[in-house]
Amino acid sequence: MSTEHSVDLPEPTLRVTEPETAAVGLPGVAHSMEYALREMGPKRSLQTLLKVNQVGGFDCPSCAWPDPDHRKAAEFCENGAKAVAWEATRKRVDRDFFAANSVASLNERDDHWLESQGRLTEPMYVAPGETHYSPITWSDAISLIADRMRAADPDRSVFYTSGRASNEAAFVYQLLARQLGTNNLPDCSNMCHESSGTALGEVIGIGKGTVTYDDLAEHSDLIFVVGQNPGTNHPRMLTALESAKENGAKVVSINPLREAGMGRFRNPQTVRGVTGVGTQLADVHVPVQVNGDLALFAGINKLLVERDAIAHPFIEEHTDGFEVAAQAWAAMEWDEITRLSGISREEIESLTDLVESRERVIVCWAMGLTQHKNSVATIREIASFLLLRGNIGKPGAGACPVRGHSNVQGDRTMGIWEKPPASFLDAVGDEFGIKPPREDGFDVVAAIEAMRDGAVDVFLALGGNFAAATPDTAVTTAALANVGLTVQISTKLNRSHLHHGREGLILPCLGRTERDETGGREQYVTVEDSMGMVHASHGRLLPGSKELRSEVGIVCAIGEALFGSDGVDWATMGADYSRIRWHISAVIPGFEDFETRLKAPGGFALPNGPRDSRTFNTATGRALVTANPLTAISAPPGHLLLQTLRSHDQFNTTVYGYNDRYRGIKGGRHVVFVNPEDLLEQGIADGDTVDIVSVWTDGERRAEGFRVVAYATPRGSAAAYFPETNVLIPLDSYADGSRTPTSKSVVVRLEAR
Repeated sequence: MSTEHSVDLPEPTLRVTEPETAAVGLPGVAHSMEYALREMGPKRSLQTLLKVNQVGGFDCPSCAWPDPDHRKAAEFCENGAKAVAWEATRKRVDRDFFAANSVASLNERDDHWLESQGRLTEPMYVAPGETHYSPITWSDAISLIADRMRAADPDRSVFYTSGRASNEAAFVYQLLARQLGTNNLPDCSNMCHESSGTALGEVIGIGKGTVTYDDLAEHSDLIFVVGQNPGTNHPRMLTALESAKENGAKVVSINPLREAGMGRFRNPQTVRGVTGVGTQLADVHVPVQVNGDLALFAGINKLLVERDAIAHPFIEEHTDGFEVAAQAWAAMEWDEITRLSGISREEIESLTDLVESRERVIVCWAMGLTQHKNSVATIREIASFLLLRGNIGKPGAGACPVRGHSNVQGDRTMGIWEKPPASFLDAVGDEFGIKPPREDGFDVVAAIEAMRDGAVDVFLALGGNFAAATPDTAVTTAALANVGLTVQISTKLNRSHLHHGREGLILPCLGRTERDETGGREQYVTVEDSMGMVHASHGRLLPGSKELRSEVGIVCAIGEALFGSDGVDWATMGADYSRIRWHISAVIPGFEDFETRLKAPGGFALPNGPRDSRTFNTATGRALVTANPLTAISAPPGHLLLQTLRSHDQFNTTVYGYNDRYRGIKGGRHVVFVNPEDLLEQGIADGDTVDIVSVWTDGERRAEGFRVVAYATPRGSAAAYFPETNVLIPLDSYADGSRTPTSKSVVVRLEAR
């Protein structure tokens, strides 16, 4: 097949300058305030920014980085300020806006323009054959959803969830699906950290990280930051890394690109940062080849075993598989390790020397590791690296998958999963007197396939921007249009609203920043951060419209319309969130006495066997050491290996603006970063306009009109922003074991225009 995605040629205002080597500082503060004041004004900015991530305030709607015990008055980063302002904007999208703009005309706009129009204000509906959304009452909208679900087989409904949903909203959402009779609960985890959960679940018995904030900031003496760009994606992590450095830790950055955030950090809340001196974070930068991380860590593990630099008592007491793994590492050839990783044996020897000299090691990673064909194997290899020297279950050591959205980990804890364990379903059934289905449901890839094939009647999305977040853009948008009814519970207009089914609903909801007075009383919700801490979030602003409802209220209203009060107390939960927390405490281990424990400043930590007591919930009760076969995607002559990434003016699919100042990009997003020697070899010049063409067994996919930027990437590697390049990744290209799309290793060629 050949799929094309037409876009305008590179933006006429696009300018390219030298990338920066330092992050934040006064420019970061200035950009934060500029954006906040433009969207919210002075009073609203003060009301929100002094409450974000504070005890008694609200949790940042951006990333899932944990909060320190001792918080500063300004406990937010540049992109956190943008996320708050994006939600708390004074702009509104009302019925007049939809009357003036057809769905087709809105589809001609880019993603930044759509979301920058403002907050949705009332429910909107597009009927079959209509060209515009029109207002609909809440009661009619809820009745329509219930009618369409009731008329269909349960497995012809799909319940998608973004990581923004609270614990309370996620719990009632999964309950709604399971009372209906389906486990079709795809979520954004399927597209980001599913590989982490799969790998860690296999080898240490829990699909989460094993460290706390204090482990990283106070107790570690060596931190690997792998496939992650904290300066853009988790900026508050820079403060924790700075603390770790002050406490004597070394930091190693492993990434194809040298990112400003791992260079010099100019903390705007310190004298050193304000004066521009700052702190150099990465002691070592390792420019690994795209998809070369498995080979790199295999090389380190091979050396550790050869040198007998392993924790024998820990291995003998707590692990299985070491002897088999050791034989596999011994058989690996150095030529293959260095070829696949792009790192010389001498450099790997030097890294191993550093590991041997340190007692407490943490490995942090993000989507640069999770979105490859061999991602699960790569993360298993990293787990083995930690196990070999006993770096799990002691202070300052462990695995740290850094989650990208503020409650994506909590959503999974609450049961948002298409493959729930039997114990969870048993507990839900016992608590509510229902019979949850036992068959696995659809993940994201399977949901798109089912919609494409006409097997879905209702698609309900709790937050997110499904059309922009998913791979194979042309296939996904056509699949959404093939659904009977699409329902989007959203705060702002986005691309998914414009690729609706034969009928489409937009249901506007409260944001994290807004006061929730559902049921005639002020409610609060809870979230779980990347390190398993659960805490409360209290919205403080008046709602952006009197028509807005909470996510919990919307889900419970659908449940009541579908089932009445038969078995599940939908009306009570919708009016009193403490009732939901009471049910959670009965269903999910670790949430006992939920309401009382939330009163502790900063909330409470969920139990974590590997971290707390070196207990592993595996088949044998022991961790599994594995040596994983050396694999990596390679590009044939004349081709490159492309990774997709975010700009600094972006969070997930939300584009705040057209600049990426850390990489020197101003006024545009249609750029592709390529090594200068690769450009010379291919006869392409810096500044040329090209089409990016991905090559697959079923044909080619094309993203048109990208400005070439000569950049310091490893030879054979390239990078470009998503969602503009999601069109290049086919639906059936995903990680073995986790089915996460392979967005970080796409074989492409560049065609001059």
